[in-house]
Amino acid sequence: MSTAATTRRSRGGHGRWAVFFLAPSFLPLALFTFFPMAKSVWMSLHNWNLISAPTWVGVENYKRLLSDSATIQAFWHTLLYVLGYLPLVYCGGLALALVLNTRLPARGLLRAVYFLPVITSWVVVALVWKWILNPSSGVVNTALGALGLPEPGWWTDPHWAMASVILASAWKDLGFVMVILLAGLQGIPGELYEAARIDGATWWARLRYITVPLLTPSTFFVVVISLINGFQVFDQVFVMTGGGPQGASQVVVGQIYDLTFRYGRAGEAAALSWLLFGVILTITLIQMWGQRKWVHHA
Repeated sequence: MSTAATTRRSRGGHGRWAVFFLAPSFLPLALFTFFPMAKSVWMSLHNWNLISAPTWVGVENYKRLLSDSATIQAFWHTLLYVLGYLPLVYCGGLALALVLNTRLPARGLLRAVYFLPVITSWVVVALVWKWILNPSSGVVNTALGALGLPEPGWWTDPHWAMASVILASAWKDLGFVMVILLAGLQGIPGELYEAARIDGATWWARLRYITVPLLTPSTFFVVVISLINGFQVFDQVFVMTGGGPQGASQVVVGQIYDLTFRYGRAGEAAALSWLLFGVILTITLIQMWGQRKWVHHA
């Protein structure tokens, strides 16, 4: 038998073993991920109220959604949430990472405490923040009133409802961002900081010219994950505001939920989920393309 035939047989044997070992993971993935995705595409091309038989409408659901003011408003609110949430959670996480990267007493305990909200249920966090921001008896307004400052209506006020959700979301996710950036900080060689100190560089100069550039891989990861999660915001909105008041905090996933379970328009809800997927995929691809220009690997 030739060497080429032996090589092909060996590769075929390896391929069969690979399929054998991957099958236990692939079958649940196909059953619970790929099949529901394909089903949702099919559903988005039908009118379906979850009770009667679906009727084919083609791309009419997509056309209706793209011209629907409620859908456009939901996307706008989601974008406002992301624009408020991302800078707050990143800057706060970076500040915590910088502080906890120094030699503090009980540093390990502090890291664990700041990470605790990340593993706490969203329902619990949302309820706590709903109480903290209660307009009449909340801790925040009580403190503002004692200082003689205006007391916002927070989640009961259309102008402050989204800000309330952003504050709760940023507080919960600070620990996650902190851990990722802390790992990035610990990967920066200490010799660079030592050389900068010898050259007379200030703390701000070291942060600007050493820390920030060498932290860009971690920053890129945080930004991508935070944007993907931000566009899928739902739990905290559902618990804190329910999309109100007056629809002021309604987001895309909340609109998908309402279309499905409140209005019985599951076909439109499926179409809206794919529109959201398209937006997230586009933004992620743009970030993947742009990282070559601003992400610096040591």
